[in-house]
Amino acid sequence: MTANFANASVFLVQTFFGLYLILVLVRFLMQVSRADYYNPICQVVVRLTDPAIKPFNKVLPRILGIDFATLIVALLVQVVAISLVMLLTGNLIFHPTYIGWALVGLASMILDIYFFTLIAMVIASWIAPYSDHPAMSLIIQLTDPICAPARKLLPSMGGLDFSIILVFVVITLIDTFLVIQPLVIALGIPSGLVLGLN
Repeated sequence: MTANFANASVFLVQTFFGLYLILVLVRFLMQVSRADYYNPICQVVVRLTDPAIKPFNKVLPRILGIDFATLIVALLVQVVAISLVMLLTGNLIFHPTYIGWALVGLASMILDIYFFTLIAMVIASWIAPYSDHPAMSLIIQLTDPICAPARKLLPSMGGLDFSIILVFVVITLIDTFLVIQPLVIALGIPSGLVLGLN
């Protein structure tokens, strides 16, 4: 019974912290890609994340368009989630290695966000290619910074955009072979613990 309660608590922590972390990271990627803040979806994301980010905005500068306040909040959310899960599973509530785990998890989650927004963009291009829905506009704005360099290498051929395949390949290489999974192994990150990592 106690194990079931602990597992349920871990599930709740990971679900709610994970959803909020996605919002914070989407806000960060909106800033990086200079998304249209008049988009109603952007306004909802900003409204939901402002209470946590505004206090940090007063003390942390924005350098080269990177909002460090948003990144710090994302890191804190990730570290608190790890600490709570570790506490619920009978481990140390905090250890400095959790910060390293959190950074790897954030990088992985950013790659996941890009991966799934690209899938959404591909599906939408088949179903509603000329849609001006706010969600579609945001997806295009989020993915454009990573698709633009690939489009220069692989221009569209006969109306087919093969550059997205190249972006998928690069994301998979970074996630599975070159950066994320090697760091997971090197840092000894337990499976299923850190948000953004399987």
